Amino acid sequence: MIRIAIVEDETIFAKQLVEYLHRYEQEKQENFCITRYTDGDEIVENYKAQFDIILMDVQMRFMDGMSAAEEIRKKDSEVVIIFITNMRQYALRGYAVDALDYVVKPITYFAFSERLGRAIGRMKRRQENHVVVSIRGGVLRIDTGDIYYIESQGHTLIYHSSSGNHEGTGTMKEIEEILAPYDFCRGNKGYLINLAHVDSVRDGCAIVKGEELMLSRARKNSFMEALTNYWSNVR
Repeated sequence: MIRIAIVEDETIFAKQLVEYLHRYEQEKQENFCITRYTDGDEIVENYKAQFDIILMDVQMRFMDGMSAAEEIRKKDSEVVIIFITNMRQYALRGYAVDALDYVVKPITYFAFSERLGRAIGRMKRRQENHVVVSIRGGVLRIDTGDIYYIESQGHTLIYHSSSGNHEGTGTMKEIEEILAPYDFCRGNKGYLINLAHVDSVRDGCAIVKGEELMLSRARKNSFMEALTNYWSNVR
């Protein structure tokens, strides 16, 4: 199931997009869940990274598509955005919010299906190594390769990543099970470490991005074994 949002204030164009999506479903044997919004402020309100693709009109009454995309990017760096616009010059601004492409009105099915195909391709490639985790205020979709390590502090999980630190909910056991296929290993009770970001081990600590993460006596041997196996497979 591919979750698609249409953000379009003109009913005629919204209906056309829905028709094109249903036609694409039949031709490509895809399955879409479609949600329509009539303005940028509607999708931004309570946004929780719930979509895979957003078809975003640029010119709308209350919040234009560019402003809406900027707000969405603060919460979701992975959703694929395609702008729908009357004027090509607006599309150039899309690079600032990592928009995949744009479609110029009036919309033809050929142009639309080409761009939708690209969007689905990007989405599926990203999903191969992504996980969705619970954070305060919503959810975060993150590439496992961008996570350096996860720290447990009481009932809070802190994701240390290339995009900064993100506080989430859940237990270390739950996230360990989710990340099991992605070369993560416990260094001690409080750290789940991405082996891809371990630079070295010294003085009983794993060195991850310059930080010293203490390895417990109980877990040191299993951690070193996992790290040695990982290094032998990638080097």
